[in-house]
Amino acid sequence: MENAVELADMITQLRQELSRAMSEGDHADLRFQAERVELELTVGMEKSREPGAKVRFWVLEAGAAARQATAATQRITLTLQPVRADAPDLPALISGADLPDED
Repeated sequence: MENAVELADMITQLRQELSRAMSEGDHADLRFQAERVELELTVGMEKSREPGAKVRFWVLEAGAAARQATAATQRITLTLQPVRADAPDLPALISGADLPDED
């Protein structure tokens, strides 16, 4: 599908971004505890016609969803619970930068 990324690749990228934010926040004065990550996505589904083929889900860009009228698209919401691999009982803390005029 054009203008789309596989759902698994999108989740991999999200994992990498959250890991980077956690790493950058190790010594920051302000950090956030990641309790849930909620994503609302427009996805298209594709199943090839070969024997034993799997169904693949593609995440569509906002503008691409309207152009994919001929494809079957669905809006889904994923709720993910971040868990640290090295310490699953500790909260996942993510850094954040102060915004201008923020107290």
